[in-house]
Order: sequence, then structure tokens, then C-alpha cells
Amino acid sequence: MKVLLVCEYREGKLLDTSYELVAFADTLGAEKVAVLVGDEAAVPQLDAPVYLADVALCGEYNPAVHKAAVLAAVEKEQPDYIVFSHSSYGWDLAPRVAVALKVGQVTEVVGIVDGDFEVGCCNAKMRRKVKPTTARAVLTLQAGAFAAVAPQAAPRVERLEVAIDGQGLTFVGYEAAEVKVVDLTKAEVIVTAGRGVGKKDNISLIADLAKAMGGELGASRPVVDAEWVEHSHQVGTTGQSVSPKLYVACGVSGAIQHLAGMKKSDFVVAINKDKDAPIGEMADVLVVADVLQFVPVLTAQLQG
Repeated sequence: MKVLLVCEYREGKLLDTSYELVAFADTLGAEKVAVLVGDEAAVPQLDAPVYLADVALCGEYNPAVHKAAVLAAVEKEQPDYIVFSHSSYGWDLAPRVAVALKVGQVTEVVGIVDGDFEVGCCNAKMRRKVKPTTARAVLTLQAGAFAAVAPQAAPRVERLEVAIDGQGLTFVGYEAAEVKVVDLTKAEVIVTAGRGVGKKDNISLIADLAKAMGGELGASRPVVDAEWVEHSHQVGTTGQSVSPKLYVACGVSGAIQHLAGMKKSDFVVAINKDKDAPIGEMADVLVVADVLQFVPVLTAQLQG
């Protein structure tokens, strides 16, 4: 089995998510080969062939040109799977490649179970196993689902000649994200409210705990979607990725998108009445209790 890893390059650098693709291939036990539109200084360090298309000619992103680069690598290597990160780059390019190859696509893979691919469903609260019906398939991987491996040996780089036909498109640049009201990336302590807090009126209990601990209030996506807390407080792949010294998850079930955003926390405390909640697998301490009963008591102890 062979896997083609489509690595990402942005503003002169190889993105770390490229090494998550390597981890996926290792988990699958597959032969690896990679393709990158970038420059030689940014080539991923892995003991495998890497096809390199010159970013100076191709641009940092151009759908037609980058698709041509991937298809050229596919033609040379005939991989079983073509794998992208589930990022804005992968969202746009993966289906273009799948259509061109007339193969199936599995989106947002979070695991491998018995040779099948595991993906989220029911707003990421459940998972299901899927298998492509085509002999070859395109995959996108959820960020953080596979822990990035360390850079390995020097790769065997082969220059890839690509027809530069951008169909009238020119890469202009990147647009800066809107300024966040709360910058959780700098917080040393984050106390996050999950759906388990029950209702908007109970958010104040979590905010009081965050204040008592000298930290910031965080929130899971369901809490933000319900408009209980502003989006600037959201932790996860569609919010902020954080790395505090202490992360306290209150009523957070632990969807893979949320775990990916807080996995770099030094120490994790989870408070949840469900002892089997996925957040417990990442927690250093799991408090099995009703959040609405436990948090006020903890806050009072800290304030006393």
C-alpha cells in the first residue's frame, strides 16, 4: 500500500501539519511519498521520495496549477491514497483531485479502525467507520487527530515540472483574521465551558471559577453556536488553539475538534458527570461530578 502525502507550504515555511500526514501513513503501515509546492529549504524531512514543484512558478496557491502538481505525482507513483490536511488548502484542492481521478473521497478522517477510516458524525458527538468503494481514494485528515511525528532523514527530492496554466488566476496574499476580543493563546490558565453547563445562565459559574484561578474563560463550539459565549472564547480547530499551563474543562464532552485545539496544554483537569466522556482520555485529572454542583464549591474554596 502506498500513500501520497500532499504537504502544505505558507509564507516560506512548511506547515507542521505535514508531519501529521506522515503519522497517518505510519499508522496505516503504508509506503510514503510526498508532494510539495514550495522551495527546497521547506521540503519535509522524511525518508521517502518528495516531489517538489517550484513555488516561484506555481504560486503559493492556484487551484489549477496545484492540482496539476498533485496529479503529476499521482501519475508517477500510482498511490492507493492521496492524503491532505483538512484545512482551507485541503478543503479546496482535495475534491478537485478526486473529481479529476474519478475516485471517492473521505473527509475529515479522525482515526483508523480495523482498516476502515473513522469520521465524526452527529456534530462530532459520534463516530462512524467508512470505506471507499473505489480502488483509490482521496482523504482529508482532521487537524490533531494524528500526533505529528518528528522530522526524519533527508528526503530524496525530485523536481516536478508542472504546466503553468492558472486559468487567469493570480495568488495575491493572505487576509489577516479578524482581531480577537480575547487572545486565549497567551493565557496560562483557561477554564472552558462545555454544553454540559446546561444553559446560558450557568456560564457565570464557569466565568467565576476562571476569575478565581486568575485565568480566562474558554468555550466549546456548541456553547458558542448556542450564543451563550462570544466566538472569541472558542477553543478548537474552528476557534483558537491554546497551550496553557492549566486547562480546566467544565462539562466538555471532548469532540476531536476541541481536543485538537487544547492538546498542547501542560495539565488538564476535566469535570464531567460522564466518566466515559472522551475528554477523560486526555485529562490528567478527571473529576466525575455534576459541574453545577462541583464548580461553585471549588470557586468558594479558591476565593476563601
